[in-house]
Amino acid sequence: MTVVESKRTPYELQPADILSVQIKSSAENGMSGIFNVSTQNMMMANPGTLFLDGYSIDASGKITLPILGELVVKGLTVEQAQQFIQSNANKYFNNAIAIVKLISFKVTVLGEVKNPGYYYVYNNQATALEALGMAGDLTNFGNRRNIKLLRLSAAGTEVVLLDLTDSNLLKSEYFFLKPGDVLYVEPLKARSKRLNLELLSVLFAAATTAILIFSYVNTQK
Repeated sequence: MTVVESKRTPYELQPADILSVQIKSSAENGMSGIFNVSTQNMMMANPGTLFLDGYSIDASGKITLPILGELVVKGLTVEQAQQFIQSNANKYFNNAIAIVKLISFKVTVLGEVKNPGYYYVYNNQATALEALGMAGDLTNFGNRRNIKLLRLSAAGTEVVLLDLTDSNLLKSEYFFLKPGDVLYVEPLKARSKRLNLELLSVLFAAATTAILIFSYVNTQK
């Protein structure tokens, strides 16, 4: 058995991320579940509902929670944000439990896949393989050696080529996806050639039809 150690960089929260924050406390103080709707059915919920019920991180990196007020969570991981909110909740509630989830983790998969589109991820460790799996895997014309990963960074947009046939991909920092990532599966050269042949066939058929019509019109004069 071969074990490959993956290189995962924990995601740090950024402005425009949306968090689900629940504060659960002891029932006798009447404060149980005062923050956020329940996330038990998050995978079944409409993304629009999650957006409306969540707490958005503003441009300065803060979220505003009932009672707790403004808290700066930019640059924290989800786990660190949970601990930070927990420590603030302890100032107001007895036996409080903070539950924090990132609900704006969305990736887009385009190109030669069976079901292109955008997909919401409900875990913090989504990989490129999982995203391709959600899109129904590659088509027969998808190039497994040349998949483009587009990722926004402070400097701009990174474009990284992923090769699914290379086991070193598992060690890459780009194996694990981040919110907003886009995967584009390029077509094989055979696919491009086939499309060109189909286009030529259509053009040839159209030209042939035009010639026949032209000849018919001339014979009727």
